[in-house]
Amino acid sequence: MVDRQKDQSKASALTEDAVQSEEVRAQQALLNDTDPSLTDASEVAKALNVDIATGLSSAEAKRRLEKFGPNQLASAPPVPKWKKFLAQFEDPLVYLLLVATAISVVAWFIERANTPGGGEPVPFDALVIVLILIVNAVLGYIQEARAEQAVAALAQMTAPQTAVLRDGKVVHINTTDVVPGDIVVLGEGDTVSADGRLFAAASLRIAEASLTGESVPVGKKPETLAEAKALGDRSNMIFNGTSVTQGTGRAIVTGTGMNTQVGKIADMLAATDDEATPLQKEMAHVSKILGLAVCIIAVVVLAALALTQGFHSVHDIIDSLLLAVSLAVAAVPEGLAAILTVVLALGVQRMAKHNAIVKKLSSVETLGSASVICSDKTGTLTRNEMTVERVVTPSGEVQITGTGYAPEGRMVMVGGGDLAVPSAVEAEVMATLGAGTLANDGDLRESDSKPGTWEAIGDPTEVSLIVAARKVHADRKYASFERVAEVPFTSERKRMAIVAKDNANAGNLTVFAKGAPDVLLAYCTRIAVGGAVRPLTEGDRQTILATVEKLSGEAYRTLGEAYRPLGVSSLTDVPGIVTNSAGQITDISEQSDVIESDLIWAGMVGIIDPPRTEVRDSVAEAHRAGIRTVMITGDHPLTAARIASDLGIIEKGGKALTGDQLDAMDEKALDKATSEVSVYARVAPEHKLKIVESLQRQGNIAAMTGDGVNDAPAVKSADIGVAMGITGTEVTKESAKMILADDNFSTIVAAVREGRVIFDNIRKFLRYLLSSNVGEVFTVFGGVMLAGVLGITQPGSEGVTVPLLATQLLWINLLTDAAPALAMGVDPQTDDVMARKPRKLTDRVIDKDMWIDIAFIGIIMAAVTLIGMDMHLAGGLFTDRSVDALGHDAQMTEARTMGFTILVFAQLFNALASRSARQSAFVGLFSNKWLWGAIGISILLQVVVIYVPFLNDAFGTTPLGFTAWIECIGLAAIVLVASEIYKAIMRAIDKRRGVTV
Repeated sequence: MVDRQKDQSKASALTEDAVQSEEVRAQQALLNDTDPSLTDASEVAKALNVDIATGLSSAEAKRRLEKFGPNQLASAPPVPKWKKFLAQFEDPLVYLLLVATAISVVAWFIERANTPGGGEPVPFDALVIVLILIVNAVLGYIQEARAEQAVAALAQMTAPQTAVLRDGKVVHINTTDVVPGDIVVLGEGDTVSADGRLFAAASLRIAEASLTGESVPVGKKPETLAEAKALGDRSNMIFNGTSVTQGTGRAIVTGTGMNTQVGKIADMLAATDDEATPLQKEMAHVSKILGLAVCIIAVVVLAALALTQGFHSVHDIIDSLLLAVSLAVAAVPEGLAAILTVVLALGVQRMAKHNAIVKKLSSVETLGSASVICSDKTGTLTRNEMTVERVVTPSGEVQITGTGYAPEGRMVMVGGGDLAVPSAVEAEVMATLGAGTLANDGDLRESDSKPGTWEAIGDPTEVSLIVAARKVHADRKYASFERVAEVPFTSERKRMAIVAKDNANAGNLTVFAKGAPDVLLAYCTRIAVGGAVRPLTEGDRQTILATVEKLSGEAYRTLGEAYRPLGVSSLTDVPGIVTNSAGQITDISEQSDVIESDLIWAGMVGIIDPPRTEVRDSVAEAHRAGIRTVMITGDHPLTAARIASDLGIIEKGGKALTGDQLDAMDEKALDKATSEVSVYARVAPEHKLKIVESLQRQGNIAAMTGDGVNDAPAVKSADIGVAMGITGTEVTKESAKMILADDNFSTIVAAVREGRVIFDNIRKFLRYLLSSNVGEVFTVFGGVMLAGVLGITQPGSEGVTVPLLATQLLWINLLTDAAPALAMGVDPQTDDVMARKPRKLTDRVIDKDMWIDIAFIGIIMAAVTLIGMDMHLAGGLFTDRSVDALGHDAQMTEARTMGFTILVFAQLFNALASRSARQSAFVGLFSNKWLWGAIGISILLQVVVIYVPFLNDAFGTTPLGFTAWIECIGLAAIVLVASEIYKAIMRAIDKRRGVTV
């Protein structure tokens, strides 16, 4: 019985799979074999089994995603983990170490052949070098894996979104989750995420240059084509990778991923390597300089050995070659590139948690150098909680009570207390708000999950009109109107008009328009006063414009409202409307001059958007950091100046420069203006580009915010393009280097601060790594050149004696280069990074002062190391210890152990000293728990190397007594003391110069 049920379940599953497979084949046939542009949209919807009114269900979309796969182009297969691990060995230094290993093995064979008893049983030097190479590779692999994870998490945060109709509601999903049959909802600024068949469009224009090469945006219409046409002429199709420049539309997705037109022509090359960041390029440059310097030093040392000690055997030659390799190993920090990538990736991920999503690691360097931040006003400097507070009509002025998006409030006369609003004024307010509600692309919804909570869908300014209309029930009065045509708002037109039919009045058509009052007024010839319509006089115009000035002076954003009954029920019957040979209107937006003529002025609204309380402090902090804040807005100059003065961007009474004034300037005058003016009003998007280019010509590093599609050129041209994460379009987000998840100006300033901290931390671990490695080079070089003076070589002895072994130097690098340097990369802020002027991009990461600091610490480190060795050798400069019964070799092993340990501790003290170029190491000494953890682990491992017997053989060490440990720590601490003295002197010099660091 059980087996029969299993068989039935299995058969049922097979049948379901077969049905689904058949469906997939049918859908795939439509996608591959049928031209949707020649098929009616309803037939396309039927073939893809989707209702265009509700879209796919979530369950169905999930099933199709599993069947068709993610909506993305195929890429090169991921690199296997074993290849990534082997890639850690693809380094010239590693090749050098392998040569050293071969030399060590040869030396071991020779020693075995020429030593009674066979010598050492195994080639310890070679084994240790190989072991350290493997450990280094493991650390590098782990660091790169962490960096990849951080970047992958960042990519998920910046993943493009697409608006689709699912379960009857418009939702935003990751573009990769779009499936065939989805209903895509398009708006101005959206990036088209898949190929699709349009079934609705209003003044829709799409830029298809990326696909067809057509430089002018293409008008789109849903009508079925009569014959097959070239890609660029398929006006009822949308294509993946293109962008909406104007209008709105809806389409059925017919192709995703590799089944799109872009997918068919995609170049299927293997993934290319990421371009090196400026920091990485400079690090490569530094490594080359160090490598060249080491080669020169190695040649000098070998020559000195040949002249002073001579090569008396093959052992001497081999030891000398190992010494040269030791110098190379000592000079260049092998893990530098990996540590740099990890620190940048972790820093960027940390910034993302604070709502600043930096898309590229290389942008961090630019962030810390910003000298000007150009910001939009609405939503960035202000709360973006737009509220209609005033309605001014020809018969009076009322105030709408209530704040936020909750439609709760009423109208009262301005200055009239609780006096009832006259009926004539009430009717005009209704007409004004009704026009604003109909000529509107926004929406207001009550949250399903939180009843009583309202969600604004679309532009906050438009939503504020809907809220105001619902407060006074104007929306009910105009509920019978249905939109039939639209002339969309653009930043150039500064107005919007729709044509609506009144279903309660024989379907008669009326034009409703809204826009900037001074702009809309130019299209009005009549005015509605007290229930009657009369000609608009010059006196009326002056009164209206004076009211605009008054409201703007009170920081209100003003919008004018107008209307015109057309007296017909069909657009084709409107006088002046042009139709084609079939009697159809091709695109109503192209006939805006007819639609928007002879309008009747209804009134205007005053909308307030209060400044964000935290922005004033952020502006002050930016100013303290030498960063100028510039406000750029399309609002009225008086409104802009008022908000700017409230935020501290300009002094009270300061003026704003308008777009018209910018147009009248030549390049020289423009540069002078932008160097002085910090507020720009009534500007178009192209003015943003002119402003940012002018600032850049003056040597500024400019950040520019934007949200609309037309902001993209300015955002892309800026040194730091910043897109709004909430209100920003996909086109702008793609053009930007940084996205604000909260659309808040304070987040930009916080990101600049974080960028400066990250850059400071990079300089910290570079100072630490390079000074420590230079200290190793100086130790080896000084030990060879002064071998006789220090007692490293004894009078009459033959052969080459080096101060430290190659395995010891390798161990020091492994111990001190990885964990402490990585811990310094996440060091908390030690200096006041916002108390200094912005860094220029031309400034070197490692400047002259740092090189002096590196050389100074390196010399001190080498000196204390060699002094410590000298104290345990016979015939030394500071002590003249007698050779004990065990002989010079045993004494040399003890001295090497001393030098080895002193150098390790000196570098750990250097880690504390390197946390700041000027500030004392004792300020915030215990603030970095990761650094202290790394120091503790390093000390523990060094103790293990000294006291574990088989490691004594591998590293040429011997156990040290208590007194020796005191000597090691005491001498090593001199590095910290010397650093403190050096910093105190430099602080005094800086103070005398008046330099803030």
